[in-house]
Amino acid sequence: MPFQLVQIVELVFVGLLAGTIGGLLGVGGSIIMIPAMDLVLGAGRQHLYQAAAMIVNIFVALPGAVQHWRFGAVLRPIIRWLVPGALVGVIIGVALSDRPFFKGVNEIRLARIFGCLLAYVTVYNIMRLIRGNRLPSMDEARSMELPPWRVGLVGCGMGLAAGLTGVGGGALAVPMQQIFLRMPLKNAIANSICTIAFSAIVGSIYKNSTLHLHGYGVSESFLIAAVLIPSAFIGSWIGARLTHKLPRTPVRIFFILFLLAGMIRMFTTKPKSAPAPKATTTVVAPTSQPAMHRDQ
Repeated sequence: MPFQLVQIVELVFVGLLAGTIGGLLGVGGSIIMIPAMDLVLGAGRQHLYQAAAMIVNIFVALPGAVQHWRFGAVLRPIIRWLVPGALVGVIIGVALSDRPFFKGVNEIRLARIFGCLLAYVTVYNIMRLIRGNRLPSMDEARSMELPPWRVGLVGCGMGLAAGLTGVGGGALAVPMQQIFLRMPLKNAIANSICTIAFSAIVGSIYKNSTLHLHGYGVSESFLIAAVLIPSAFIGSWIGARLTHKLPRTPVRIFFILFLLAGMIRMFTTKPKSAPAPKATTTVVAPTSQPAMHRDQ
């Protein structure tokens, strides 16, 4: 898949933006990369874009996790159960995405599911913006009081979304932690990005190993990821620091606007056409002698 110069420049910018938002909000970056790749490289390649985005998620999550750990926002008792749940969920999600229901012309269904996920996250963030209330702070001692099964279910839902749609899962894990675990936003972001660092590795290996089932090569996925990774890595490092520096409101407003743009793109993407059947040619063997008509 050769790239034009303008596409490389656009992908570098996409990587920087995705990494910054991913590190800032703990969402991994795919929630930005997949709609952007769809726009820059062309629609109808959802499985390929998901596989590439999962690789990039590793390099978005690692620097972000280090930065959030340094600021003391990661809660280890939560990570202890969030990670195993996410690993189970991502394997199930990738396996489901490879079923015939999502293959070929049905690949558009993944884009629609991704669009529904974007719609959910958009509505949730709008509600948080309107209410403006903050959850009480939480430390490791308080987090240990949370039931492990509840934390594990949040992780499983996160991994399922990641494996099925190619997102890091943070777009679901951050609000789920706030809703079901009553986790403050900064802790939810930090826990999410640390979990993505593990689930993205498993998810990317599994997803790329099944790309041939959809007519793509692993080299195509790696090539796209290679263009995105450098700027995404830098962006995540910056974004994670900004999480603890910037006011929350302007960041959330920007995030909502981008989510709306991505959601519209996912719902307006047209399904790729089914391959036309090959024409069959009937070969008529020539006769060795012209036909003779007898007079009756």
